[in-house]
Amino acid sequence: MLQKKQIEWHTQWTMLQDDELFLFKDWIFPVTLEDFRENEVLECGCGGGQHTSFVAPYAKHHTAIDLNTIDIAQQRNINATNVTFLESDITSMDLNKQFDIVFSIGVLHHTDDPNAAFKNMAKHTKSGGKTIVWVYSKEGNVLVEYIVEPIRKLFLRHLSRTTLLKISKVITGMLYFFVYTIYCLPLKFLPFFEYFGNFRKLSFARNCLNVFDKLNAPQVAFISYDRIKKWFIENGYEKINITSYMGVSWRGSGVKK
Repeated sequence: MLQKKQIEWHTQWTMLQDDELFLFKDWIFPVTLEDFRENEVLECGCGGGQHTSFVAPYAKHHTAIDLNTIDIAQQRNINATNVTFLESDITSMDLNKQFDIVFSIGVLHHTDDPNAAFKNMAKHTKSGGKTIVWVYSKEGNVLVEYIVEPIRKLFLRHLSRTTLLKISKVITGMLYFFVYTIYCLPLKFLPFFEYFGNFRKLSFARNCLNVFDKLNAPQVAFISYDRIKKWFIENGYEKINITSYMGVSWRGSGVKK
């Protein structure tokens, strides 16, 4: 069954933009941008095209897929001559081709069926090629899963995105007090302690995007370590590397057998 389009994503990437290269490098680790050089690359869920702009200069050819925002991604990479943009559902697409590197950053946990989406990524990865994913972890996200998500579903999903952005800015501003006081102390037991370390590296606008993303996403699945490990094992990967990132997400990669 095809996933339905979700206007929330088009609105998000029209209103906001992510240009933090260091985050992308962290999310694909231990893979580096140099690993993309002169390779055929498939990006599953390109959003506003920010990650496309990071990878395309290295790739031999870059194919970017998205169901909701392909026009935005294409416009933001209008000068890229080695990128093909396709509107499709990453769970059901069949490109009749396999790629050297297939990656998906921050997307699988927002699909109807993350398991099927990863399986389709594996189908499009060459033998000896790499698959890279970054997803929200179940571990470390209890407050988001059981407090933020219910509030979003009950009270926020029907608000205009303009109103939601205003709420996100207020919440972001309030977080600064805690992040620059209590969270500056060596209290590693506090929830999101590692995560707020990154908060201090980012601009207000980028931190606001993080908050807005949590409140705007029409659906989210929190992926356990066992689940992401199972993705790689059951779809025939070796040299599997799965590590926690800032205590709230998993970055995973592997080589297709």
